[in-house]
Amino acid sequence: MKQIDNQANILTLRKISSLFAETYTGLDTLLNLVLTVATDLVGGKNASLLLLDETTNNLQFYQASGKQQGELKQFEIPAGLGIAGTVASTGEAIISNDVQNDHRWLRAVSDAVKITVNCIACFPLKVEDKLLGVVQFLDKNNGEPFTEDDTEILKRFSEMMAQFFVVTRSKDELGREFDRLKEKYLQQYTIVGESDAVRRCIQQAEKVANSKAAILITGESGTGKELFAHLIHERSPRQNGPFISVSCGALPASILERELFGHEKGAFTGADTRKIGLFEAADKGTLFLDEIGEMPLDMQVKLLRVIQEESFMRLGGTTTIKVDVRIISATHQDLEKWVREGKFRQDLFYRINVINLKLPALRERSEDIADLVKFFVKKHAIDNHPPKKLAKGLLTHLTGYSWPGNIRQLENSIERAIVLSEGDELDKDSFPFEDYQPPIEVNVGATLKDANDAFRKTFIKNTLKSTGGNRTQAAKILDVQRSYLSRLIKELEID
Repeated sequence: MKQIDNQANILTLRKISSLFAETYTGLDTLLNLVLTVATDLVGGKNASLLLLDETTNNLQFYQASGKQQGELKQFEIPAGLGIAGTVASTGEAIISNDVQNDHRWLRAVSDAVKITVNCIACFPLKVEDKLLGVVQFLDKNNGEPFTEDDTEILKRFSEMMAQFFVVTRSKDELGREFDRLKEKYLQQYTIVGESDAVRRCIQQAEKVANSKAAILITGESGTGKELFAHLIHERSPRQNGPFISVSCGALPASILERELFGHEKGAFTGADTRKIGLFEAADKGTLFLDEIGEMPLDMQVKLLRVIQEESFMRLGGTTTIKVDVRIISATHQDLEKWVREGKFRQDLFYRINVINLKLPALRERSEDIADLVKFFVKKHAIDNHPPKKLAKGLLTHLTGYSWPGNIRQLENSIERAIVLSEGDELDKDSFPFEDYQPPIEVNVGATLKDANDAFRKTFIKNTLKSTGGNRTQAAKILDVQRSYLSRLIKELEID
């Protein structure tokens, strides 16, 4: 067989191999490269690729070398007509080294583009017995006929081209699926909002992302603590490493220990195989410990040791495993208070709270509610249906509510409203809040003192509702002393 000894062709073949491995390389680029290399390898003059139109059963010129490429695209060849048509109808290759005396040769095309053809090697493009088209190679530069070696080389390249159609189609489908998953991921981990409070949190998260310092994210339930953990990970040098999340309050201590550190085969009853723990899985990445305040005290000791020594042993193991893991923790509890009460270890608190990122409650960033509503309406739109429209006054209605469950409650309420509402519009009736708080309104004409008292009365009532009447928690939210809040409640005659 003819050897591929031309250095340029070898480089081009390597390029084909490299391009073929890439997911998004266009089919046209691959076909053109292969067509060119195959022609050069046998010293050919011209080549063309014709695809079968399943509707008309005609062959159409798809690619061609030489100056005639544009002219050829206007021609169609019925299956069974000419050498190319015969190959299409029979599925068998034809090698003709005396085209001018071959009765199957269709002169109309060559005459129209003013080229003379003496030899042709025409091959079917088939995948699993399905004909996609034909590829033909015309004449050799030295005027000699196509040899058996030439035929074998061109046959193999033709088979390669046929496979490109299948693989590229699969890659296109894979690309579309990748885009869909990427869009879903971006929606899932998008931080929505333009308020000063959110901007400050984003800036702080991006500022600390490059360090390995442990971060404690605090805030009420539903404020988006895991979203910010993802943001820190994605902006960090560890972005290509794993992001592993575990809820410390969702598992009993014994199971949580196995999840974090893994175990060896036979470490306990039922341990039939070795299991890799989350610390090991998160090596070179980030481990997110959600609701760390719920972690039992005995587990806190073991966690502290791993953070300090950056190593551990699997349950039942004797080998020390070194890990490089960044710890991001989160809690809605007041850990400083829990430290004072002996519910959380002080030394662990200092280890995980090198940097504190406090997220605002939704009531503290109510200006973001409109953007959040529009985002969630689009995110939860029913398949094949446009997003629901928002009725007039709905955003005011939603902004006036305290949202004690924060963003999570808002998203769940919108998703429920979309599913249960009829028609293409969401209105106030779609959100039946039991403890609805009307927006604070003061009529023009009132004195400044009356307006101030009305605002403070409504605002304090809303805050107390959000805390279930807990004055201590309400005072903390309002950033005032509890005694002062009690005095205001009495002065403003708040029920």
